[in-house]
Amino acid sequence: MDLLNELGPLLSAEAAAEAPGTGVDAADLEQAVWVRLLEQGGRTPDPDGPARWLRRAVRAEARRARRRARREIPYDHRHHSVDGHRTHRSPGAAEPEDALLHGEENRALRSAVARLPGRCPELMKALLSPRDLTYREIAGELGISQGSLGPVRSRCLGCLRRMLAAEVAAPGPWGKER
Repeated sequence: MDLLNELGPLLSAEAAAEAPGTGVDAADLEQAVWVRLLEQGGRTPDPDGPARWLRRAVRAEARRARRRARREIPYDHRHHSVDGHRTHRSPGAAEPEDALLHGEENRALRSAVARLPGRCPELMKALLSPRDLTYREIAGELGISQGSLGPVRSRCLGCLRRMLAAEVAAPGPWGKER
């Protein structure tokens, strides 16, 4: 409890100073440093004192948070700008270019799915259905066993992947198509 009272205000100040550049809340930085201290048995390993260790720990956690923020992609990428901050679009509103590209991608996917061999088109349509069917429901609709859905799905996706890769020419060296 001594360490908590001694380091608490300093930790709050250091975390508040580092947080704006990391993209995380100051309280999250504080919590990460407390966890780090607990992992070390409640003792600061720095012989120069706990305050120096605390400053170093806050900076290390801030660096870790910045690296993590650079690597992570927001789940809802359509409503984020390039620098990671939220844009203020109304829900459902999309840029015309986004709508056009999304429509073309959907048409290309539907066309490729329709050309798949065997039962693959039926299976892929069921998997891509907006009804969000379970494997049991899909197996019932297609009249196949639930245990065979995984292997069949895997083969169909492999086939679809090869078809789409062949249709989209990969650029060669220096951006030239082969």
